[in-house]
Amino acid sequence: MSTAATKSAPIDFYFDFISPFGYFASLRIDALAARHGREVEWHSMLLGVSVLKVMGSKPLLSVPLKGDYLRRDVARYKRRHGLVLARKSDDPMMDSRWCGRAFHWVKAHLPGREKALARALYHAYWVEGRDLGTPQAAAAAAAAAGFDAALLEEEIRSDDTGRLLRSAVEESMKRGVFGSPTFVVDGELFWGVDTLPTVEDWLTRGGW
Repeated sequence: MSTAATKSAPIDFYFDFISPFGYFASLRIDALAARHGREVEWHSMLLGVSVLKVMGSKPLLSVPLKGDYLRRDVARYKRRHGLVLARKSDDPMMDSRWCGRAFHWVKAHLPGREKALARALYHAYWVEGRDLGTPQAAAAAAAAAGFDAALLEEEIRSDDTGRLLRSAVEESMKRGVFGSPTFVVDGELFWGVDTLPTVEDWLTRGGW
């Protein structure tokens, strides 16, 4: 890729709706990219596939010592950025497949509206504390962003939409994505919301 093409290439943002750090990143990544003349392509992935099935790891909150650290890290981040969330770190996690299906159906059939959908789902899940772990609940939350809830619920139940999500998750792992959030910038992977300053430095300096 030429230097000019690299400087205009979009940033790929991978996230899972059950990830608080993915939510935090969703609030910042587009503004960060815009400061450097970049667009952002959003991609929903599934931690249940990458972490549990492929890596064979436990959910991070259930890992001794690390889980306690992550709880403190989430609390610190909320205080630092003035965020008030109804959902707590230890609340039961939803099955995020339905949100992922909704995201990838909209991305495929209503291109350009997928970010609005993702933001509505993230807000409903983390800020409002709603459980979006059913097709009906995910579609109802999408209505806040102007989507037809009945249509979306029907579509995300379909086998075709399930295949869209599976294909997207498989593609994310081919690129080496294993966690949420992950940013791919000029072919380089950066994992974690705490890498955003490094991403900005990369964009400022043109890589290193």
